[in-house]
This record gives sequence, C-alpha cells and structure tokens, in this order.
Amino acid sequence: MNKLNNQELKIWLESHPIPLVEKMKSLEEVFWINPNLKNTHQGILHSPLTSADIKDAEERLARFAPYISKVFPETKADNGIIESPLVRIPSMQQKLAHHFGQSIPGTLLLKCDSHLPISGSIKARGGIYEILKHAENLALSHHLLTKQDNYSIMANERFQAFFSQYSIAVGSTGNLGLSIGIISAKLGFKVTVHMSADAKQWKKDLLRSKNVTVIEYEADYSKAVEQGRIQAEADTNCYFVDDENSSDLFLGYSVAASRLMKQLDQLEILVDENHPLIVYLPCGVGGGPGGVAFGLKQLFKDHVHCFFAEPTHSPCMVLGLMTGLHDQISVQDVGIDNLTDADGLAVGRPSGFVGKIIEPFLSGSYTISDQNLYKLLKDLVDTEGIYLEPSALAGMAGPTFLNRDGSDYLEKHDLSKKMNNATHIIWATGGSMVPAEMMQEYYQKGTI
Repeated sequence: MNKLNNQELKIWLESHPIPLVEKMKSLEEVFWINPNLKNTHQGILHSPLTSADIKDAEERLARFAPYISKVFPETKADNGIIESPLVRIPSMQQKLAHHFGQSIPGTLLLKCDSHLPISGSIKARGGIYEILKHAENLALSHHLLTKQDNYSIMANERFQAFFSQYSIAVGSTGNLGLSIGIISAKLGFKVTVHMSADAKQWKKDLLRSKNVTVIEYEADYSKAVEQGRIQAEADTNCYFVDDENSSDLFLGYSVAASRLMKQLDQLEILVDENHPLIVYLPCGVGGGPGGVAFGLKQLFKDHVHCFFAEPTHSPCMVLGLMTGLHDQISVQDVGIDNLTDADGLAVGRPSGFVGKIIEPFLSGSYTISDQNLYKLLKDLVDTEGIYLEPSALAGMAGPTFLNRDGSDYLEKHDLSKKMNNATHIIWATGGSMVPAEMMQEYYQKGTI
C-alpha cells in the first residue's frame, strides 16, 4: 500500500466509520476481537517467517551463551542463557477479581521479563539478539571466528578493537535503547541511542554510564527512530537497529516460546484442547509482543490465545489492525495525543511489518488507562511483593477484560466451559532496574 497523504487518510476515515475508533478517540478503554484471526495452520502457511527461522535464532543464542556467561556474571547460573522466571500470583488473582468486580477462572501466572538479566526488560531478548547476530556476521566475514569456536573468545581485546571500528544506532522510548546500548558497548561498538521525549532520565543516565552516546529529542518515538536511521545512512560502518521493521528483533523475541514451554512442563501445567493457554502482552510498536506471540503459535497452535495490551493514549497497533491500515495510520491522525506514563508503550505508529505478520495469529487487543496501570502496580506490590514499571502492568487486566467483554470470542472458540482449566500468563515486560525512589513514586500514584 502506498503511503496515504493527510487528505487521503481523512477521506478514508470518513468513509470507514468504526465505532471502536470513536471510543478510542474519547480515551475509553476498549476490547477488540480480531476478525482476521486464522487457524494456526493457515497462518503459518502464509507467513514469511517460519519455525526454521526461530530455530536458527535459538542456535545462535546457544553459541553466544559462553560469551554472555563470561561478560555478564549474573547469567552464570543459567550458563549464559538470558531467561526470566514464570511464577504463580494467586493473591493478585484474587485482588484483580475484587478490583474489576469480575472473577478469573483458571490459573494466573506472571512471566517476569521484568527481571531478565542484563537490561531488565523484554528488550533483553530481541535487542541483545540482533546485536549478537550482527557481531557474529562481522566476525565470521572477517575470519576472526568460526561457528565451531567457543564464543567466549569474543570477550578478548582483539575483538573489542575490531568492533570499535563499527557503530550502532537505534531510536527508542527507553528499554530497547538500554538493551542495545549495554550489549553493543560491552562488545566494543560505538553506540548511539536516540531517545524520545517519553524516555525516563534514569535510563539515559544508565546508558551514559556505560559509555553510550544518548541524543535526546522533544518529539516522540517516531522522530527518534527517524534520526537513528539518518545517522546510519550517513555512515557505511554504522548498523541501524530498526525497531519498526526488524525481522531479527522479532525472531529474538520468538525464542521465548520454547523456553516458556519448558517452564510450563516444570510446573506440570497442561496446554491442550481442554486446557487453553491465554497470554496477555503489553504492546508498543509491536516487535516484542509480536515475536513472542508468533513463537507461541508455532508451538501451541490453536491452544494458545494471544492478546495485546496498549495504553488508551497510545493504541497504535490495535488502530492499525482494526482499520487494516497498519503503519499507514498513527494515533495522532485520529486525534489521540500519544502521551502516556507507560513510556515503553508510548508509540504513535505501529510496525507494519509486525502487524501484517501477526494479524492471522492475534486473538485481539485491548486498551487500559494510565490510572489503572498505577493501581495495578500498587496491587501487585501489596499482594505479591513484585515491582514492575507502569507499562509492564498493561497485560494484568487482560483476564478480567476477556471474561467481561470477550464472551463472543470465548463462545466462538469453544472456551466458555474450559476457562476453569485455563492458564493465563501476564507478560511483565520491565521494571527491575527502575530506581527505588522512582518506584516509590509509581506506587504512590496507585493510591490516588
């Protein structure tokens, strides 16, 4: 689709009235069921990415495990595998039922990507993976490395001197910049992170402490990405991490699925026709939740149901999917301001690349207010003693919203009588690196 100009977009919106878009413009919370969901077999047949691509990413991360273990001691216990816990949260499950006045049949679990080592967010998956792949490609092409080598040799000064000839650029609202900046600097790359106005000061300070160049903008995420792209185009030795269009980021996230399957096995949790798995993923531009959902559908097929969660002020992915315009439309185009405290989700225009890949696999999406994010943040601390940043709470309302507003979906997919056997997974995307004083501010906002 050719890019629509402002007049063409205005005409399109006037000729395609969508009631839910009107509710979104009023900043109301909405629940949307995806009419373009296909059975998994059909979706996989038409997908440009495959399970073989995910396997390739898994094998690459395994090759890098000795290096990761060596340079990031916090990963030694897991032999250099960057992974997060999966925990039961029964007290929060009861609190949610009380908070929303809606019971949640089944079991509620929290996938703690908030506590991933190295950069403390889901971006430690895709962001670190893409830089590792780039570093491997460079080292292989210059005959400094073979795939049979122990990759811990990449911690040597020889490799750092080699990588220092090259640079990395990325645009970010915060967490992707952290993961890219930390791993790139550790390898020896010169790295610049272009930060949007939404990015928190502590994330900028942390990056600068790692010798990362941080450039700040008064504009939103799209401007930061644009500037990163311009920097890379001007320098043949500069590699641009394109959060809007990267298959490598997407595949790095997708590896989470096979690891989750092992964790579910360890907890003796069944996923099959009578024991559905329902996963709720906070969504910004789309790469992280899209990659995870894609990986989950490859493994669990039609027994897993994935929902995206976005702030009421930044519902870019659901807007792109609902209209079918994908990255041809932004939230600003319909009068939504893209101003939210959920900084990791403060994205006005979705990834068209991700939207088109995930469309046949996604069950639906919903939006949630900043006020509810803060209340849920406080509730999780009070009930389970777990601290997340506001954006990471977006998935938490999913089970109550599904049971309250998703009866049509449950009936269509023969789930209504199976919900007592359901496993709900809230994907917690960040928070463990938030400074204590800022976390206390977040907590206090949840009391208002």
